[in-house]
Amino acid sequence: MTKGDRIVERGSERLRDLSRKAASKGGIAEKLAQPLAEDAAFLRKLKPSLIVARARGEAPTDPGTEAIAPTGPQLGRRRKPKKGPNPFVVVGAALALGVTLAKLIDWRGHAHPRG
Repeated sequence: MTKGDRIVERGSERLRDLSRKAASKGGIAEKLAQPLAEDAAFLRKLKPSLIVARARGEAPTDPGTEAIAPTGPQLGRRRKPKKGPNPFVVVGAALALGVTLAKLIDWRGHAHPRG
């Protein structure tokens, strides 16, 4: 057992002890006992030597569980996108309006010259 494994194991033991104490107290602390116990079990899976073994393919990636493919679609039906104006039409209309407005301003500027 490496030094990293011992550190992870010690942390896991502390979490397990903390979850036992929380379960015995009752109240809100009792509700936190189960997640702490799950965290302790998860922390044991994070031992550096197990991670290396999994990377090399020498240990199972998740002992005790099998990967099961879903039997059907997971997300359901897609929503249809909202219909709106074509962006090219909007840009074209804005360009035409801008050119027209610029010509109008220029035409009125010649009617009343400053000068």
